[in-house]
Amino acid sequence: MIFAVEDIIRLCVALVLGGLIGAEREYHGKAAGFRTMIMICVGSTLFTLISGRLGGAEDRVAANIVNGIGFLGAGIIFKEENRVRGLTTAATIWAVSALGMCIGGGQYDIALIGFALIMGSLFLLTGLSERIGELNQARDYKIVSTFSDKPYNHYEKVFKKYGLLPSRTRQQRIGNEVVGYWRVRGSEKNHEKCIKQLLSDPDIKEFTF
Repeated sequence: MIFAVEDIIRLCVALVLGGLIGAEREYHGKAAGFRTMIMICVGSTLFTLISGRLGGAEDRVAANIVNGIGFLGAGIIFKEENRVRGLTTAATIWAVSALGMCIGGGQYDIALIGFALIMGSLFLLTGLSERIGELNQARDYKIVSTFSDKPYNHYEKVFKKYGLLPSRTRQQRIGNEVVGYWRVRGSEKNHEKCIKQLLSDPDIKEFTF
């Protein structure tokens, strides 16, 4: 049994780079953290190495890695209330597997460039992403009020008053109460101003935002 020094180097590089990305995910409390990213990166490297030794099976093994990672990434994504969570972590898993394949193939140049881009996206673009979210974000509003002659589009006028764009999803009457649901888009600042007014509205019995 011969241990190729180059293969050992590739596995060690995969462990280090995968571990660094995993540390960032672990620090932010994500499900796929330090050890998970190491396993993905090292595992992809191992698959790529063995495909090279088997000969003639590189494309088939590479395709199976991509398919397998797709299933793993799908397990990370979940819906929480009206928001989808885990998309960034799932995409990171996909990118780290590609990183491992690059290392396994001995393509250190593109592996290092890919690593720099992945880490840069996770660290440096977080603030930009949050800023974009502050400028325009979608929130789901639920308002329950006592049934009366007061038109329900009164609340849509309140939304528009603060520069928000409401889209009514449904409206229903339950006994002596009327329930309305809206998907509202606008800046975080405008959302907060609108919420402040609605919270002080005596006609609203229940308000979810």
